[in-house]
Amino acid sequence: MAQELNCQVTVNADQVQGTNRSVFESLQRAITEFMNDRRWTDYEYLTEERIECSIYMIINSQNGDNFAAEIQVQSTRPIYNSNYKSPIFSFNDPNVVFSYNESDALTFEESNFGNNLTEVLAFYAYIIIGTDFDSFSPMGGTAFYGKAEDIVNQAQSTSEKGWRAFEDGRNRYALITSIMDDIAQPYRQYLYTYHRLGLDEMGITAEKSRNRIAQGLPTLKEIYKERPSNIIVGEFLETKLDELISIYSKATTDERKTAYDILSYILPTLQYKMDALK
Repeated sequence: MAQELNCQVTVNADQVQGTNRSVFESLQRAITEFMNDRRWTDYEYLTEERIECSIYMIINSQNGDNFAAEIQVQSTRPIYNSNYKSPIFSFNDPNVVFSYNESDALTFEESNFGNNLTEVLAFYAYIIIGTDFDSFSPMGGTAFYGKAEDIVNQAQSTSEKGWRAFEDGRNRYALITSIMDDIAQPYRQYLYTYHRLGLDEMGITAEKSRNRIAQGLPTLKEIYKERPSNIIVGEFLETKLDELISIYSKATTDERKTAYDILSYILPTLQYKMDALK
C-alpha cells in the first residue's frame, strides 16, 4: 500500500551564489522523502490514489546552516471519467526560515514543535489532505485540518515567522483560521458540491453539473462580504479562476454575467482575466 502523497519537490537556489550546491540537492531529496514516505493518516491508499501535489521552494538567502525561503504549495484532484486533474489548493508562503545540514534527517512529532522546516511541511501536508477529503465527502477533512491547527497552536511559543495572528494577514495562521472559521463552513460544503457533484459528473450531465457549481458562487460572495479577512474563499477562487472561466464559456449570457460579477467582486485585481465572461 502506498502513502498518501505523491509530492514533486523543487528547490531553486539560483539566488544564492558561491556556496556548496550539494546541500540544495540534499535538501530537495530530504523534503521529497519526508512528504512522500511518511504516513500521514490511518487510511490505506493505492498507488494510483495518492494525492498529487507539489512544493516549489526558492532559497532567498543562506547563512551557514540557516536558510530563508519562500514556497509555493499546490495540489490537484483527479476528475472521474476524464484525464483532467483539477487544481484544488494553491498557496504561497514567503516566510519559511529554517536550519538544515546535509546530514540532518527530517523528523516530525505531532506532540512537539521541532525544526521549523518539518513543521511547515507537515502543516501543508495536512492542509492538502484535508482539502482533498473535503472534495470527496462533505466536511471530510476536519480531522486533518485539526492536525494543521494543532501545529499552529504549538508554534505560538516559538519565535518563528508565519504562525501568528496579526503578523501577516495571509500567513499559515490566517489560512487555517479561515478554514476552521464557522462562517467558512459553507465554503467547505461547496468543495464537495463543486468537485463531487459538479466536475465529477460533468461528462454525464454538463448543464446540471454547471448549475450545481453556479449555485454555490453567491454563497462564497456572502462569506467574503461578511468576513473579508477570511482568505480561503479568495485563495480558492484564484486557484479555480481559469477552470471556472472554461466551465462558464458554455453557459448562458446571464450565467456568465452572474459569475463575472461575483468573481470580480472577490478578485478585483484579476478582473482582466474575466473579460471572456462578458
